[in-house]
Amino acid sequence: MYNKFSLLFYLKKSKTWTKGPIPIYLRVTVSGRRSEISVGRECEISRWNSKAGRCIGNKEESKMLNAFLDTLQTKMRHAHQILLESGQVINAENLKNQFTGNVDKSRFLMEIFKEHNKRMQNLIGNGFEANTLKGYNTSVKHLSGFLKANFGKTDIEIKALNHAFIVDFEYYLKSSCKCSGVSAAKYIKHLKKIVNHCIANNWISTNPFINFKSTAKAKERTFLTQEELDRILVKDFEIERLDQVRDIFVFCCYTGLSYADVQKLKRSEIGRGIDGEQWIFTTRQKTETSSRIPLLPEALKVLSRYKDHPQCEHKDIVLPVLSNQKMNAYLKEIADLCYVRKHLTFHLARHTFATTVTLSNGVPIETVSKMLGHTVLKTTQHYAKILDVKVSQDMRSLRKKLKLSKVRLQKQSI
Repeated sequence: MYNKFSLLFYLKKSKTWTKGPIPIYLRVTVSGRRSEISVGRECEISRWNSKAGRCIGNKEESKMLNAFLDTLQTKMRHAHQILLESGQVINAENLKNQFTGNVDKSRFLMEIFKEHNKRMQNLIGNGFEANTLKGYNTSVKHLSGFLKANFGKTDIEIKALNHAFIVDFEYYLKSSCKCSGVSAAKYIKHLKKIVNHCIANNWISTNPFINFKSTAKAKERTFLTQEELDRILVKDFEIERLDQVRDIFVFCCYTGLSYADVQKLKRSEIGRGIDGEQWIFTTRQKTETSSRIPLLPEALKVLSRYKDHPQCEHKDIVLPVLSNQKMNAYLKEIADLCYVRKHLTFHLARHTFATTVTLSNGVPIETVSKMLGHTVLKTTQHYAKILDVKVSQDMRSLRKKLKLSKVRLQKQSI
């Protein structure tokens, strides 16, 4: 941002001028770039001081013209002050537009972002979830801190955003806010959504993200091995709450349901599938996509244990799910009691279903994607890491095929 500018009043001759008064123009220069404005006055060339940019003489006419030019100079400095205080880009064109009043309504980043979050809050339960809003509110907090730290302001005009702004914000998130690469990428994504909104409304003409590429890499997905899952499955707990949390966790390991989806799962969403077996017919809360999951024996065992549970009967739900915070706290206790050294969280069940329960047992990734309720296969690939055991099985099958092929060739050559 350039704050310094220079003004010059000068006479501008037309190509056809031969004699008589010449129009006076005001030239404003910022960082070598110029813009000029006709001031609507004229002056004889013999009465003009080009160095001072004023009319020569003590006549009333000359004094009035110079006073008028002084007023215009003051007005231009005031236009510069407005741009400076509002955080807008200071260049010759913007100064000219501010001076002449030919300006669009200034739009500011934080103002637009907060309005976006306000609308999101009004739509919670109708397309948005509270946790989504929480993430966007955190983005606003980080952006506010960034603007204060790097610009000494509480807001900035949306037109001032550029590639350097995005890069510096990412650095601020990682250095000052101690965000991980994945978390920083999420907040940058939120900012990009606001920028795209501004572009769609023609509030900005250039996209500051056009040359920006995040370097964040997705974390390695953690999941339970079959041996670890079996250890949790057969463990006898003396405490009822741990027994209940274990059951719900195991149910999700064999269905792939997320916390939000199992919490809202109704008894009416359990029915007979195309094969005559029990299936789950539900809609994912996060994406509102359909998810149909055949129930495996271990999942059916869990359901049978809670069919007469008072809370389930009263609310017409499948399982008595506690808050996510309590579930994760109790899972830590379960991990310790079952000698599982991994950081056990409820979402780990979804990863375990995608890898250990399905993919490693030969279920095609397209089928896994359908059961998880993903809209694109790429999302499933993040969850479903190809296990070494699956690679081993596939290669063993390949060796058998190659061996049979070799035997057939040998027979044909005899």
